[in-house]
Amino acid sequence: MIIKFVEVFEATRVHAKDDQRSFSLREIFINPEHVVCVRSDPMFRRNLMEGNIPEGLDARQEFTRVYMNRGQSGLDVVVVGTPDVIEEKLNIRQKSILKG
Repeated sequence: MIIKFVEVFEATRVHAKDDQRSFSLREIFINPEHVVCVRSDPMFRRNLMEGNIPEGLDARQEFTRVYMNRGQSGLDVVVVGTPDVIEEKLNIRQKSILKG
């Protein structure tokens, strides 16, 4: 099952200084079976407060970095939402202990 999120990504072509960076939003689809870790990313909240992230997001919005397994390497993306909301959407809390 693939799940849709909104990703925040750097829109500048060359990594610029912090005050010149701009970000944009796009849809991304994630396979929950490849997610290794989710954690809050406060740097993107600061970018939102400084106006570097596109308008239209609530000022109280939070961001989560999702780490995924890609075999020998990994991939991480920043998505809109708190870690709890992202975890719930990925349904990774459903694991239970088998009674035998």
